[in-house]
Amino acid sequence: MAIAEKKKEGQNILSNNLFQVGLVVVLVVASFFMGSLWTKVQMLEKGGVAAPQPTTAAAAQQPAQPTVTLAQVKDAFNKSYIKFGDTKGKLTFVEISDPSCPYCHIAGGMDNTLNNQSGQFKLVADGGTYVAPVPEMKKLVDSGKASFALIYYPGHGNGEMGEKALYCGFEQGKFWEVNDLIMNNDGYNMLNNTVKNDKTQSGALAQFLSSVVDPTTMKTCLDSGKYDTQLATDQKLAVNLGVQGTPGFFVNATSFAGAYNFTDMQSAVDAALK
Repeated sequence: MAIAEKKKEGQNILSNNLFQVGLVVVLVVASFFMGSLWTKVQMLEKGGVAAPQPTTAAAAQQPAQPTVTLAQVKDAFNKSYIKFGDTKGKLTFVEISDPSCPYCHIAGGMDNTLNNQSGQFKLVADGGTYVAPVPEMKKLVDSGKASFALIYYPGHGNGEMGEKALYCGFEQGKFWEVNDLIMNNDGYNMLNNTVKNDKTQSGALAQFLSSVVDPTTMKTCLDSGKYDTQLATDQKLAVNLGVQGTPGFFVNATSFAGAYNFTDMQSAVDAALK
């Protein structure tokens, strides 16, 4: 009996050990998947939610921004490099952006892959309810009803080379053409997976943009370093406006800190144009 009891006791210990090992494995696997999910959510939710309550759920909430005056917004507009129009009209748009930021792509309306993956930001053209603000702002700029400035802020970390390409494109009168390529899904992957602020990848970025700008001219511009200080200038302008994340929008002095549906901005636009 003693031998049988010891054998049974050993079997119980072995069973308990196997159960504990199995439990550990399950917990490790679960932690891995939860970590992966959290990483994806964090990557997408870099952009932040803005001040009035949006009609669509926005990204992770940004810290409250200080109130700014229209004079401060116009001063930032005038000191920015990429701008269309002037501040003499009724309506001034300022976008604070990082071309490597996923929510900036969502607000840009050219990356339906990210828009659709985010669920609540699915574009109207794809059967959703989200109206990307940047194309709507451009329509108002093109019609002469508004002015627009783009200011860089490092909201995601891989956008410096992309922003320089936007500066170079603006210099050559090809800003929107370059912007549309950089802000599509291929552009997002190019900046975040290939370029990653590596200056030796300027040729790859220039080639990526070769359908709209001469690649040799673009590479020369990117390699020149002529816009290095402009990146710092833009960041200072963004900080002075109280921006702490991307994307950030100003409709005159009204702040929208996140990837807002343009329908949430419409009342501020209409009020300015009265």
